[in-house]
Amino acid sequence: MARYTTATVGPLVHRSVLVQVRAALQAAGPGEGYASLSDLVVAATMAEVKRLQRKYNEGQTWPGIPAGKLRRGRPTLGEATTRKE
Repeated sequence: MARYTTATVGPLVHRSVLVQVRAALQAAGPGEGYASLSDLVVAATMAEVKRLQRKYNEGQTWPGIPAGKLRRGRPTLGEATTRKE
């Protein structure tokens, strides 16, 4: 049996994105197998992670990075102008 650990993360998400995620969950979530907002967010996030693994890491998983090792806070001006929407 897989062991799961939960961690609370608080990425900055624009309100317009969040209301659409909630609307998608309410409209289609149960029919698609999503029982909660977390279910939907994790599934969408992991789909993108798997895409990135295929593109940049020969489809392999990366070694984990411990909490606190990534830069926190709002994106810099340079990051904000190059961010994929």
